[in-house]
Amino acid sequence: MPVAASDHDKGAPDAVRRAVEAGEIKSLADILASVRGKLPGEVAGVEIERERGRWLYEFRLVDDKGRLYEAYVDARSGEIEHIKEK
Repeated sequence: MPVAASDHDKGAPDAVRRAVEAGEIKSLADILASVRGKLPGEVAGVEIERERGRWLYEFRLVDDKGRLYEAYVDARSGEIEHIKEK
């Protein structure tokens, strides 16, 4: 069942749940397990959004020196798209 969302949409809980149940994206727990040890800090927050037809998890991270980062992870593949320091 396709997920109805605009081209840029913050993940509405129902749309995200349907996408996970349909196997279109991985759950947050699966994504966290796949990126553990690959991110430059501890997860301080997470959002999911749909951009240009793709779901992305956006992680806010803090490292041991207090630096802030954002990491973008493809919700379907679990691949880290890019990481930037804030």
